[in-house]
Amino acid sequence: MSVTTKKVSIVPATEVEPKAKRRSFTAKYKLEILKAADDSGENESGDINKLLRREGLYSSHLATWRKLRERGGLDALAPRQRGPKAVVPDARDRRVIELERENARLKARAERAEALVEIQKKVAALLGLPIDDNSGKR
Repeated sequence: MSVTTKKVSIVPATEVEPKAKRRSFTAKYKLEILKAADDSGENESGDINKLLRREGLYSSHLATWRKLRERGGLDALAPRQRGPKAVVPDARDRRVIELERENARLKARAERAEALVEIQKKVAALLGLPIDDNSGKR
């Protein structure tokens, strides 16, 4: 009898990021790349392509960064926060919200009190007790 052994290959777990992260570049890096691209553009036409491949960039990056540089220099190249701008609430707005909450709380309390009075009236009527109507109405 011959004994055969089974080869078991262990497959490593794949390393996949749960969510892709957008690359961001600093203003200093953008200026360095633009300077290198401008310098290499004077030498040979293939130098810009080598630069882009080496840095993992696209030509659209250069075009966008050049436009931003023309508009405002280093500040224009700095990354900006995405999404809506945060609005600082005015003190009056906070006061209005606070008063609306208090108003809603007091209305709910008044409704509960009125419901209790109605229940007490019904219980008194069922038991045949006299009802003292001091509800404040005249």
